Amino acid sequence: MSGPDMPPLTSSKTSGQRDPMRQPQFMRSTTFHWALAVAGVLAVFVIVLFGFIYWKTDEYLIARSDTMIARQLNYIAGLPSGRRLEAIDEHLAQDSRGVQYAGLFGPDGRRMAGNLERFPPELKMNDTVQSVSVVRMLPAGPQTRAIQAIARRMADGNALVIGREVDEAREISHVVGQALALGLLPALCLCLLAGAWLSMRSQKRVEEVNQRVQRIIAGNLRERLPHRNVDEPLSKLAVIVNGMLDEMETMIHALAGVGNDIAHDLRTPLTRARLTLERGRTNATNLEQLQTVVDKAIANLDQSLAIITALLRLAEIENGRRSAAFGSVPLHEMLGEVCDIYEPIAENKKIDLRVDVRHRLNVRADRDLLFEAVANLVDNAIKFTPEGGKVEIELLRGDSETIVRVADTGSGISEQEREAVLRRFYRSDKIRNTPGVGLGLSLVAAIVKLHGFRLAIHSGAGGRLEIICPDPQPT
Repeated sequence: MSGPDMPPLTSSKTSGQRDPMRQPQFMRSTTFHWALAVAGVLAVFVIVLFGFIYWKTDEYLIARSDTMIARQLNYIAGLPSGRRLEAIDEHLAQDSRGVQYAGLFGPDGRRMAGNLERFPPELKMNDTVQSVSVVRMLPAGPQTRAIQAIARRMADGNALVIGREVDEAREISHVVGQALALGLLPALCLCLLAGAWLSMRSQKRVEEVNQRVQRIIAGNLRERLPHRNVDEPLSKLAVIVNGMLDEMETMIHALAGVGNDIAHDLRTPLTRARLTLERGRTNATNLEQLQTVVDKAIANLDQSLAIITALLRLAEIENGRRSAAFGSVPLHEMLGEVCDIYEPIAENKKIDLRVDVRHRLNVRADRDLLFEAVANLVDNAIKFTPEGGKVEIELLRGDSETIVRVADTGSGISEQEREAVLRRFYRSDKIRNTPGVGLGLSLVAAIVKLHGFRLAIHSGAGGRLEIICPDPQPT
C-alpha cells in the first residue's frame, strides 16, 4: 500500500532513469573525464604555483623592508641629539605614500617628534624588527595600523622608533588574485572545451567503427574499418583488423567452395565404384570377372580415401601441430634423396631429372614436411612434363635467403592461374585428364606457410616454382 502523498514507484524509477539521459553523451565518455581530471590537476598546480610565488615575494619584500628600517634607525640614532628631530621630520616629509612611521619619545614616554601617538607597549628595544600595532596621528584623527618596527634606547635616555607598513604584500595579493581570475578560469574552460571536442571526435570514430562492424556481422565481408595513414594507435589497430578481415574473407570464401569441391571429387569415384559393383553383380559369370569388378571398385575407393587422407593431412599442417619437430635440415642431402626417389619414374617417362646443388645449405624446418613439399613439386613437374622433357631441382643462395627451385619444360602455369592453383581441388582444363585430386600445391602452400617461408610461382613457358627460405632474424 502507498499513502496519498507517496508517489508511485514507477514514476520514481522513471525519473531516476531520465536524469542520466539529460547529461550530454560526450560528458559520460572516459576522454572527457580524463580532460576534466587534467583540468583539475592543472588548476591545483597553478594555485599552488601562484601561492608559492606570492609567499616567496612577500618574504623577500618584508626582509628588504626590515633591512631598510634598520638602516634608517642606525642613521638617525647616529646623529647628534639636536639633529634627530630634524632628521625625523625630513624622513616623514619624504614619505609621499604615507607608509613610513617614526617617533622619538622621552624617558617618561612623552612624544617629542614623529607621527606616532605613543610608544608601542609590546615593542622591545633589542634592535630587532618586530610586527606591532601602533596608533598613528592623522588629520582625521588617530588610526591603529599593523607595521614592522624597530626601537632603540639612546644614550640620553630617549627612545627612537622607526617603522613601515608592508603594503606591497597586499598589492601582490591583489595582483595574484586578478591573475588567477584572468588566467586560470579561461585555461580551465579551454581544457574542458578540448576534452569535449576530443570526446566527441573519438565518439564519432567509435560510432563509425561500430556501424561497420555491424555490417560485417550482418554478412558484408567486404566492409573494412576506417583508418588514416597517420602514426596513431587507432589507425594502426584498424590496419591490423582489416588485415585479419582480409584473411578471414579469403578463408570463408575458400570454405564456401570447398564443400562443393569435396562432394564433387568424392562423388565421381564413389559413383564409379557403385556402378562397377552393380554391373559386376548383374553380369559377372565367373570368379575371374568378379575379381576384375572388385579391383576396379577398390581402385575407385582408394581414390576417395586418398582425397580424405590428403584433406586430413592438409588440416593437420594448417593447424601447426608439427611445429615442435623443427630442427636443422641439410637441404643438399634432402634434395638428393628426392631425386633418387623420383628418378625411376622420370626414366619411365623418358624425362631427364637432374639436381644442381651448388652450396651445402641448412634451414630450420620439419624435415619430413619439407621433404613432402619438395616431393610434391617434383611429382607435379614430372606429371605435367611431356615425354623427352627435363626437370631440374636447384639449390640456390640469394640475398639473405635460401631458394629451392623446381623447373620443368612443361606447359607451365599462366598468369591468370597463379592464385587459382593454390586452391583446393583446382584443376585446369588442360590437365583435367591427368590423374590427381588437386591438393598437391595446396599442401605445399600450407607447409611453406607453417615454416614462415614463401612459395613463388613463375608464369610463362615452362613451369618454375620456388620455396624461398629467409634467414632467421637474430634475437
